[in-house]
Amino acid sequence: MDYLSEFITIALVHLVAVASPGPDFAIVVRYSISYGRRIAMYTSVGVGFGILLHVAYSLIGLSVVIKTTPWLYSAISYLSAAYLLYLAWGALRAGPSDSAATVSTSGQTAAISPKKALVSGFLTNGLNPKATLFFLSLFTAIIDIETPFAVKAMYGVYLAVATGVWFCFLSYLLSTSRVAKLIGDKGYWLDRLMGVVLVALAIRLVTL
Repeated sequence: MDYLSEFITIALVHLVAVASPGPDFAIVVRYSISYGRRIAMYTSVGVGFGILLHVAYSLIGLSVVIKTTPWLYSAISYLSAAYLLYLAWGALRAGPSDSAATVSTSGQTAAISPKKALVSGFLTNGLNPKATLFFLSLFTAIIDIETPFAVKAMYGVYLAVATGVWFCFLSYLLSTSRVAKLIGDKGYWLDRLMGVVLVALAIRLVTL
C-alpha cells in the first residue's frame, strides 16, 4: 500500500508535467499538422523512449551528477537548444506548398520516414534538460530511497508508456476529420506558430 500511495503521487505529478506545453508538445503538434497521424504517433513513441533514457540515468544516480556538474548541464542545455532551433527552422519555412502533407486520415505519403519521426521524438525529449530536473526531483523528493530498484523501474516504465499514450492521443485528436477541416489550407500557419514556440523554448533553455 505504501508503494500504491507513492505511485499515485508520481502519476498525478506526471499528469501535470506531461500536459504542460513544452518541446514534446510542440514537436508532436508540428508533425501532426505537417505529416499526419501516423508520423505523429511514431514521434509520440519516440518521446516515450526518451523518458526511458531519463529513467535509466536517474536509477543509477546520474541525474544528480548532471545537475551538480555545471559544465555538463550547460552542454546538454545548449545541445538541446540547438536541436530545437533546427526543428524550428523547418517549421518556420512551412508554406502553402506543404498543404499536400497536411493532417489527413486518407493515407497520404508523409514527407519524412517513421524512423526519422521516432528519432526526432526521442531526441526532443532525451535532450531536454528540464526533463532531467523533473526526474531528479522525482527520484529524490517523491520516491523513497528505500523503495526497491525493481519498483522504481516499474515506475519508470509506467512514465514512459503514459507519456507515449498521451501524445498518441494528442496525435489522434489533431488528425480527426473535424480538426483537419478546421485547420484546412491554413495549417502551415499553425506549423509556423509551433516554430516560434520552439525558438522561444530554445532561448529559455540557455537563458535560465
